[in-house]
Amino acid sequence: MKVAIYGSKRQGNYLSRIVRMLTAMHESGMEIIMHSKLYRHLSSEVPGTLPVDKVVSDDRFEADMAVSLGGDGTFLRTARWVGSKPIPVVGVNTGHLGYLAAYNIDEVCQLVDDLLSQNYMIENRTLLMVDSPATPEGEFPCALNEVAILRTEHASMITCQVSIGGAAPACYQADGLIVSTPTGSTGYNLSVGGPIVEPTAPVWVISPIAAHSLTMRPLIVSDSNDIAITISARTPTFLLSLDGNSFTLPVGTQIRLRKSPFVTMVIHKRDHQFIGTLRNKLLWGV
Repeated sequence: MKVAIYGSKRQGNYLSRIVRMLTAMHESGMEIIMHSKLYRHLSSEVPGTLPVDKVVSDDRFEADMAVSLGGDGTFLRTARWVGSKPIPVVGVNTGHLGYLAAYNIDEVCQLVDDLLSQNYMIENRTLLMVDSPATPEGEFPCALNEVAILRTEHASMITCQVSIGGAAPACYQADGLIVSTPTGSTGYNLSVGGPIVEPTAPVWVISPIAAHSLTMRPLIVSDSNDIAITISARTPTFLLSLDGNSFTLPVGTQIRLRKSPFVTMVIHKRDHQFIGTLRNKLLWGV
């Protein structure tokens, strides 16, 4: 079994447990592939030689599964690293809320046992694919959480003309607009008052940021729809963000969004329940 490992550098409190996980994987016969940024960081902090078989600096690797060490932001970067490869991703939480993580850092031995015995379940999560001639060449064009259109620092607000499934466009005047996947409904979307959506529901959520009018409310639409957004503003540019990876585009650019032809496969424990995750993470009933 080949396991690809990606992680954040904020692992200072968990180094011994990460080494324990790597050692258990190595002793069980797993081939360990690690991203070079994480390998360099761990090598500089941990004495001795890490039990890693191969170090890679890009997305040209093959594996049976991927492990994300960090919080939800790290999981999103791991999903971007995996890209369109049919490789399931399991999260080990060393961050904050960790909606996407199946295991805590204290459960690394259980993680290794579950991977070896295939004692887990896999959820397919849809991604938003961005199609625009103005996006930089070579950028990963998909988002697991959300696509956000944002005003620049000095703009008062922006206007987004949004067409859903070819219908006459709706006009959103706001600081920005979020188009969220079900996976991302507990992220940026939730912080602006958008609804929480069950992660496998076949929908998108469109939520304005600080809308100019109180009648501009979050909207849930089928993910079978293509969404076209044209941006206007008093400033010459706006920001386009894919899972927090942002770049500047000229005003007047049309952004087209559709469902990606591939999914991100997310590993969970057998007894995983989304409502249970919400109860634990959002302290419902506490």
